[in-house]
Amino acid sequence: MTGSRSFTEHVRKRVAEAPGRDAVLLLGDDAGPAAPHVLDYAGLDALAQRLAAWLRDRGAAGERVLVLCSSPGPFVAGVLACLYAGAIAVPAPWPGDRRAHARRAAAIARDAAVGVALTSRADAAVVSQLLAEVGRGHVPCLPVDAVPDAGDWRMPDLRPDSVALLQYTSGSTREPRGVMVTHGNLLANQRAIARTLGTAPGTRLGGWLPLYHDLGLIGQFLHPLWLGATAVLMPPAAFLRSPAAWLRAIGDHGIAVSGAPDFAYEQCARRVTDAELSQLDLSGWEIAVSGGEPVRERTLRAFAERFAPAGFRAAALTPCYGLAEATLLVTGAARGARRTRRADPAALAGGELRAPEPGAPARTLVGCGPADAADGELLVVEPETGRVLPEGRVGEVWVRGEGVAAGYWNRSGAAAAPFHGSAEGAGAGWLRTGDLGVAADGELFVTGRLKELIAVAGRHLYPQDVEDAVREVSDAFGACVAFGVHDEPERLVVVQEVRAGNRYRLDLAGLAAAVRDRVAHEFGVVPAALLLVRTGTVRRTTSGKQRRGTMRRLFLAGELRPLHQEVLPGVPEAAGPQERTLR
Repeated sequence: MTGSRSFTEHVRKRVAEAPGRDAVLLLGDDAGPAAPHVLDYAGLDALAQRLAAWLRDRGAAGERVLVLCSSPGPFVAGVLACLYAGAIAVPAPWPGDRRAHARRAAAIARDAAVGVALTSRADAAVVSQLLAEVGRGHVPCLPVDAVPDAGDWRMPDLRPDSVALLQYTSGSTREPRGVMVTHGNLLANQRAIARTLGTAPGTRLGGWLPLYHDLGLIGQFLHPLWLGATAVLMPPAAFLRSPAAWLRAIGDHGIAVSGAPDFAYEQCARRVTDAELSQLDLSGWEIAVSGGEPVRERTLRAFAERFAPAGFRAAALTPCYGLAEATLLVTGAARGARRTRRADPAALAGGELRAPEPGAPARTLVGCGPADAADGELLVVEPETGRVLPEGRVGEVWVRGEGVAAGYWNRSGAAAAPFHGSAEGAGAGWLRTGDLGVAADGELFVTGRLKELIAVAGRHLYPQDVEDAVREVSDAFGACVAFGVHDEPERLVVVQEVRAGNRYRLDLAGLAAAVRDRVAHEFGVVPAALLLVRTGTVRRTTSGKQRRGTMRRLFLAGELRPLHQEVLPGVPEAAGPQERTLR
């Protein structure tokens, strides 16, 4: 289908083609076998029109509209209503009982200066209170499940450069910023996703990903609508309570395309029991996207081996690379064509992709797709000079194309600079992603984040290399985060979660010694501070990435509570029940 000037116009064409086709299946809180709530294209269209007419009557066209709901149903209705009204949707995380989500939702509402809020009847009181706390108490708050009478809806006058939504970044290395995603960006990136994954109108897509995050909103809701397909959506809390719920939903509802960050696959491989496994049917899962955080070969291999008895095929695993500033997808592996490279970590930290010597430490990199953007161009660039690097050299990933967003909302000067990269011999208009990568044999391998490199002992360390090595020390280890404390010289800090339930009788001092030995052997440095902490201490973004900057701030402020810590002189200590200072 071609010729649409806006995402709204395109969806309306899909409604006309098959009004009775299932558009959205909304699963219950436990994503169990109970019949889902179903909205067909005609029903979803009618609901969006009613809401859009109400928004239009309140002058919301072209204005920012907060979409904040605790469940997927009202959320998708609210986002689509914004697109139908010509308003700018501002998705935000439901605060619930998580202070980090409450702070983030409040910051988004304040930064976007929203003029209207869409929620549900059950959530209206919480949303109204949040708005009042950020000085937006005058903002009208409409429950989408209590739509008042409004005038007749009419198609808004939208162009490809009209802003469709503000997609706030996950903030892994900086404060979240609102990415201005236009209707043209959405259309271009949807075409790129379809080409990369081979999706079609008959495909069922879905999963548990939060709809305020780009991978959930654009990949698992808007992409099915663009296709004229069916989105199957389950509450994120259902996955967090039981990873098996995600996998059951895939089999029970015929989901062919689903995805998640690496940590979700790791959780499934580790937490799904044999009894749960025996009830799964994953034979229809054709594309299992891994993206949103670094893709680890070890995780993919463990997942494929664990769920092969349920009919899962390893060839379904599809690593992808993308970011909110490029709408969603930049590049993705072809189906069944996952590629890996073993690399010398020291050479990689020095900016070169080189095979390791036999018996030497190695890092396995997972290819994320062709070293060319799915809807434009991709370069690996020396960030300090703008010089384009050849294959085999590590640099910053730069992209340019129709999917690259219009910029950050209400940002200028240095804050807007990532959208204005100028590459030597390749012109201007490049998006500087902040991600480090290397091209090899036409494949892109993402190696880390530019701002997260740790300069220690005369070399640069990738934090994920350290984290992977530390996690291998013990089966009792969960999430790990490594970061540098800026000093002269910079010091390495490692914070490692320990699953310290009744199942484990742990020698914490012994585990700490094993971690020190592993880091010293593989990287030639000793952590200046090593903290063993309870599960849940390591902060993550909405896509599962470790918030290394947040963890650094908590460490320096003494706000971490370790089960055990070992700290070199001159490095701040955290208060905790078991402390030891290295001399």
